[in-house]
Amino acid sequence: MQTDNECQQMVGSELFAWMRTIRQHLHQNPELAFQEFKTAAYVCEKLSELGIRSQPGMAGTGVLAEIGTAKNDRIVGLRADMDALPIKEKTGLPFASEIAGCMHACGHDGHMAMLLGAAALLGKMDLPGRVRFIFQPAEENGNGAEKMIEEGVADGLDAIFAGHIDTHYPTGSITVDEGIICAYADPFIIRLRGSSGHAARPHEAKDSIVAAAGLITALQSLVSREVDPNHAAVVTIGHVQAGETHNVIAEEAILEGTIRSTHPEARSRLLAGLERMVMGSSSLYAVTADLEFPDFLPAVINSASAAKVARKAAVAVTPEKSVFSQGPSSLGGEDFSFYLQKVNGCLVRFGAHVSADTGPAHSSTFDFDEAVLSTGAAWYARVAMEFLQESVSA
Repeated sequence: MQTDNECQQMVGSELFAWMRTIRQHLHQNPELAFQEFKTAAYVCEKLSELGIRSQPGMAGTGVLAEIGTAKNDRIVGLRADMDALPIKEKTGLPFASEIAGCMHACGHDGHMAMLLGAAALLGKMDLPGRVRFIFQPAEENGNGAEKMIEEGVADGLDAIFAGHIDTHYPTGSITVDEGIICAYADPFIIRLRGSSGHAARPHEAKDSIVAAAGLITALQSLVSREVDPNHAAVVTIGHVQAGETHNVIAEEAILEGTIRSTHPEARSRLLAGLERMVMGSSSLYAVTADLEFPDFLPAVINSASAAKVARKAAVAVTPEKSVFSQGPSSLGGEDFSFYLQKVNGCLVRFGAHVSADTGPAHSSTFDFDEAVLSTGAAWYARVAMEFLQESVSA
């Protein structure tokens, strides 16, 4: 990070140290989706230290807080996610997870710390409106945002902003884009049911594993033959379950996977093609087939107006050369998309590269440069002020 930018001047060493302590405490004590009870209590404790009243229990484990006045009746939302992943940590960090099989492997510990830092900054400012802090559970499940919205956290918002730590980019950088930046995500479950029998007498059974193998291979042609090559998409089978022992033909095979796409037409063709192939495998292998689509995630589509405010805030807190586009849309899913279906908003990425040896997000060796906490806190505070000030002058 640059030493002379407004980001460090805004945050200062004392606030940075406070955020760093928060991040490391949260990292040591991760909790899975909708189990973030201790995390929520800790967030409320830190908001209380800032003199900010909070409302815990949103969507079970979420936290809501609001500051400011009703000078112009405008409310801007700032969101951070809270949940960890079911991963055994292998970073060797002195503050590594103390919870077996659970790890903050996607930066959500940093997101909470920087949003608390932004609350500290904004609490000292004369706000021309209101700022709503949204600490959301269960982003990794893909339905935490929906449940928060059902409980009214997005009601009355005029805009909403969020950021995500990304170690692909150098520390101090912020990516800002309008339009689609995260893909449509369609998880699916396929159940193939045949009939079991002796491994030595396959003609007396209907082999679900053979059907599953044929279907998995066939699905690899979906993207190459159903999607415009100019539109990014991927079909992945991530989990296969079948059989009990080596000498029994499996009666049932369960396949779990995901479709990621960045264009509505590509998504429609892939979903239709998947259904066609699943039903075709039923006839081809004489098994029954069932296809289920749980927990669909819409694409994250940043509005042009919110992206403009986000970019202005980014340039204010980090050198202009460090504010750039992420490039092509990510094929990752993000439930921030649900907020954007109700209100204009923008999701940015905060660069936090550590080293080539550090694992990627969702890996057991994931880590990030903690200097990003200053970048995030400064941007969150600045984007809220930029939006509220533009609303006053509009």
